[in-house]
Amino acid sequence: MTVDEQLYSDIPPTKLRNKEEKFKPAKTSKFWLWVASMFFFNMLQNRFYAFRYKGAENYFDGDTNIPTILFAPHSNWWDGIVFYNITHRIFHKEIRLMVEELNRFPLLRRGGAYSVNKKSPQSAMKALQYSVDVMSDLRNMLCIFPQGIIRPPHYRPIEFQTGLAYIAQNAVKRYGKINLIPVAFDYCFFRDNRPEVIIEFGKRIELSKDEKLDRKQLTHRLEQALQEVCDNQEYEISHGDISKYNILFKQHLKWYRRIEQRLKSIDLPPVSSV
Repeated sequence: MTVDEQLYSDIPPTKLRNKEEKFKPAKTSKFWLWVASMFFFNMLQNRFYAFRYKGAENYFDGDTNIPTILFAPHSNWWDGIVFYNITHRIFHKEIRLMVEELNRFPLLRRGGAYSVNKKSPQSAMKALQYSVDVMSDLRNMLCIFPQGIIRPPHYRPIEFQTGLAYIAQNAVKRYGKINLIPVAFDYCFFRDNRPEVIIEFGKRIELSKDEKLDRKQLTHRLEQALQEVCDNQEYEISHGDISKYNILFKQHLKWYRRIEQRLKSIDLPPVSSV
């Protein structure tokens, strides 16, 4: 018997629920950041065999004294937790992440999340304006899912809502210059019985006041940048090419996998014919 199940919707959850929600900013402290850092890292270690990433130099080799936005596709529940570990353990920053229906997960505010209500443009604008504000503190790193909704893995074409371009343009007006870095996410099984987190940071896009792009043009440019890095990652994964990736963590082999590896290394004598 088949069961009809709608995994993806084109309508944001706050519009579906049609419930008023007040805007709630991030509310972090050293204690709660420490708790979140340990908790979210352990969650990944418990579910994934390894966490691999490459391209971090696209951030470190640029001007790190200007605000930075990371933007990525959003396909599943793990994406926000992966973003948290990227900012804290690779870039050593506090995350600022826009989360819809934050009232259902209020403790995420303690880790750096803030709410967005897409029921009305006026409500959503508060979150966009706050996004620009938090970039004034360089201890923060803004992380955005610009598609504005969860899409299936490897969904094409990658299309954004205009929120990221709005944030970028207003941040440039206020701060003079910003970095934008596209990030490809994937979750793959290779040779282990558990999946791996695979992250690739694309080429840094540096925007300044000299840029004269309207919001539609900028949105299209950022869409292309993200699709390029996602397509490159998909190509490398399909060819089993992960040799260039750094490792954030990698689990020890389970006892039965160690036995398997040992058995494979045994040279069996040739079978004699009678």
